[in-house]
Amino acid sequence: MQRCLWSLKESRQTQKAKLKKVLIITYYWPPSGGAGIQRTLHFAKYLGDYNCIPYVLTVDPAYASYPVIDESLKSIVPSTLNVTYTKSFEALNILSAVAGKDKVPYGGFTNQKKSSFFQDALKWIRGNFFIPDARIGWIKYAVQKASELIQAHQIDTILISSPPHSSQLIGLKLKKEFPHLKWVADLRDPWTDIYYYKELLHTNWAKKKDLALEKKVLERADSILVVSNYIKYAFAEKSLKINVDKIHVLPNGFDENDFAKEEINSDNKFYITYVGTMADSYKPTVFFESLSKLISANNLNNLVFRFVGSIPQHIKEQLRTLNISAEFIGHVKHQDAVKFMKQTNLLLLVIPDAPGAEGILTGKLFEYLGAKKRIVGIGPSNGDAATIIRSCNAGEMFNRSDKKQLQDWLLNEINHDNRHLINQAEVSKYTRKELTQQLSSIIFNS
Repeated sequence: MQRCLWSLKESRQTQKAKLKKVLIITYYWPPSGGAGIQRTLHFAKYLGDYNCIPYVLTVDPAYASYPVIDESLKSIVPSTLNVTYTKSFEALNILSAVAGKDKVPYGGFTNQKKSSFFQDALKWIRGNFFIPDARIGWIKYAVQKASELIQAHQIDTILISSPPHSSQLIGLKLKKEFPHLKWVADLRDPWTDIYYYKELLHTNWAKKKDLALEKKVLERADSILVVSNYIKYAFAEKSLKINVDKIHVLPNGFDENDFAKEEINSDNKFYITYVGTMADSYKPTVFFESLSKLISANNLNNLVFRFVGSIPQHIKEQLRTLNISAEFIGHVKHQDAVKFMKQTNLLLLVIPDAPGAEGILTGKLFEYLGAKKRIVGIGPSNGDAATIIRSCNAGEMFNRSDKKQLQDWLLNEINHDNRHLINQAEVSKYTRKELTQQLSSIIFNS
């Protein structure tokens, strides 16, 4: 009996010893909205299921500068999760006060119409005075509070999610203060290779400084997470000191709970829906021209194109010129965005027409998969997004020169409900829980 009690005690101690305390450092956190927050939010939600105790360090919303607000995301945060907030010095808030919020450029420049001298001046200031980005004012506050949390809770791992990539500089400082600390750098997007990087109008000095910071982070982090193979090898080539084996491809995903409720169209219209933001670099013209020809040639009067999010004014004008019936919903809460995804017949995915487009894997793609609707994609037909869509048999990706193939495919989708063709077993690989389990393995092996 005594031996059994001793064995039980030892088992519990062993189990406790295997727990990893993980401090997640992220700028974006509810009430911040948008696609970028979903990855980190769900890691924090599910890590506790895989022998990890997560803590979160983020910026106080009163000091933050968020492009999008979504209060509904607060409901996803577990009530037991330890979340710590800090102050921040926000340069964007100052620029917004002087120039107006709509004039200040943010990631992808999706809030920009035609460039003006004033807007170019703001871009130049942002690109040359705030390196790597305008959230550098959070670093000193985050480092101070993270140091306190690491010591108070005996935290052994930090997971830093970016962009903003200035957040990774927090890791550099913490790694210097706590050499034993394991640092997992989660880079959701490329850094100096991001498709809109040239829009920041860097001087040569600023570009060199940014490249040096990127290189230092990639060299010193214990593990690096990226969303695609293309980005993995692009980062690996930044320095001979970077071991490619420490760079792990962990794509974005979707939460099954968000898509559990069935949504049905209340009318007999055929909807094609785009969810998210769309900048000038997306160049979706080939899709709209193909759709316009199909509508006129086949008398598809019940077809409606629906935009849920932010788009440039000239695209609205283009749709009117092409006689495409369209609805413009604007930004909505995430749960409402999911509802629109599920109520549609087809979902449109557009990859920006820019260098490195082959490696762009937006969070939107995986939420589209979660909606269990067919996807029509415009972008590199040999890219990472195309590979995933085909592996799930969830649709097709077309180059911008594939007009005839695109029209034929669209007509077939309009005439037939092909949802049964989707490989749900393959889609299930991208659930948030599955991906968080993979993250826990990376944490334990870092």
